Amino acid sequence: MLLGSVLVLLLLGASPASAHAALRATDPADAAVLKSAPAHVTLTFTESVGLLDDSFRVYDPANHRIDTGEPEHAPGRSDTARVSLPGGLGTGTFTVAWRVVSADSHPVAGAFTFSVGKPSPTMVNIGSGPVEDPATGSLYDIARYVAYLAVALLIGTAVFLAVCRPPDPGPLRGPLRTGRRALLASTVVLLVLRAPYEAGTGPASALDPDALARTATGRPGLALLARLALLLVAGALLPRLRNGSRPVLAAGAVTAVALALTWAAAEHAAAGIQVPAAMASSVLHLLAMAVWLGGLTALLTTLYRATEPLPAIAVTRFSRLALASVTVLAVTGVYQSWRGLGSWSALTGTSYGRILLVKLAAVALLLAAAARCRRWTARLAGAEAAVPERVPELVGGPPAEGRSSAPEAAAEERPSAPDPRGLRRSVLAEVAVGVTVLVVTTVLTGTPPGRATAEASTAGAATDIPAASVTTVPFAVGGAGGKVQITLDPGRVGPNSVEAVVFGPDSGLAAVPELRVSFALPARGIGPIDARLRDKGGYWGTDSLALPLADTWTMKVTVRVSEVDQVTVPKRVKITR
Repeated sequence: MLLGSVLVLLLLGASPASAHAALRATDPADAAVLKSAPAHVTLTFTESVGLLDDSFRVYDPANHRIDTGEPEHAPGRSDTARVSLPGGLGTGTFTVAWRVVSADSHPVAGAFTFSVGKPSPTMVNIGSGPVEDPATGSLYDIARYVAYLAVALLIGTAVFLAVCRPPDPGPLRGPLRTGRRALLASTVVLLVLRAPYEAGTGPASALDPDALARTATGRPGLALLARLALLLVAGALLPRLRNGSRPVLAAGAVTAVALALTWAAAEHAAAGIQVPAAMASSVLHLLAMAVWLGGLTALLTTLYRATEPLPAIAVTRFSRLALASVTVLAVTGVYQSWRGLGSWSALTGTSYGRILLVKLAAVALLLAAAARCRRWTARLAGAEAAVPERVPELVGGPPAEGRSSAPEAAAEERPSAPDPRGLRRSVLAEVAVGVTVLVVTTVLTGTPPGRATAEASTAGAATDIPAASVTTVPFAVGGAGGKVQITLDPGRVGPNSVEAVVFGPDSGLAAVPELRVSFALPARGIGPIDARLRDKGGYWGTDSLALPLADTWTMKVTVRVSEVDQVTVPKRVKITR
């Protein structure tokens, strides 16, 4: 019932998972104007990426798709994606749409342009397409949520059964079967939907044999296949847990750790910094969550449905187990938060940080509910420990010699037991808040880490002037107007080439009788340095500009549109070392 209620909630509120690999740089740079066609297109990301058969789509200025080579990584660089281009591309603006799979199993897509010779009069508008098909994405996310809930129910109930040993294990058989079957079904759904999820296609493409074969050889697919195999092992171990021997319990523990590894190997822990420590932390975090939340569900089930009262020793054992789980969750949670955030500013400045704050608030409520539950546990254990050994005789049998047989005497020797309904309510509240924490945690695994977001932002800032500096200068003179796009290659100290293209008010290419560009550093008394542009048929250019210092230069662009009409527009340009 609990699993079904949460599933309904997720059906109403599931949101697409975000991709976590961020684009660091492109070669050619976005919007770059090149003198000759490149041999390859290369993308560099903030983490390693997986490639698809259709990772690159390159379109020429007429919107015709170009035949390219097979997508590949640059030699020795798993954080890159590269494709070779054919010779004889011609001139104009080319559009590159790309799609890869980040190391934590989420797809990411985008598009950019570059020009050869000169930009095209009109731009081809080619989108990269959605990161995922809405139907496929929703089904995939629901399966992910169900898998997390199911593994918590399966492992937590099994641990409760093996460690706490309730006298009536019958009510726990249902949660064990439900957890295993739900995890089995959700894993199959994830495995079948993996290929369309990566490709951004609809669910109808899920049964393509070639797509299934690709999934079975990829890292996320292998992790899901391993999970299915482990569930078969779990099915053989579960009936033996209640009175199992040490080998059975050891095999169960190994199976639980291996199940947790199938998550760690395909999500955040598998990418970024300190991968071995992160994977160990992820495994411990998932197991602690499962033992606590799944154990709470098992405790609640036993309290409500068991035919025999649950002894205080069983509740005490779970209380100790829960305390150990909370300790592990706290330590691993702090480490994972630090690894995911990277800075204090990311706590409020990124989606990951804001969702983490929501999770921390939910955890605080969970700890308050757990503290209340522990007080009930202590009262129950104290009441049972205070009962004299011969109390049964005092209550229902003949009076012992030297003792009063009055009911009042028995009442004086043992404290009143706490109302079990209070413990049930406390456990129910803890389970409800725990499910909320688990849902928020699942959302968090589908959100780009703050550290990756900041790294991508820093990388983007560092590559604002990568291999070329592109500046647009608007102008208006003599009733005419437009803009000049000026490319400095490489935009650094020393020799530079200059390419200038004039666009009219309709964004089409425009011809002017004269175009001059000069550079100066007035504060240092340098310049003006004339770039000496020459008309090269469609654009103006030179290969002989030399800039001696790294600084922000004043670039003056003079555009003459007739014998008497001209205008000079200044623009600040940064030259790097």
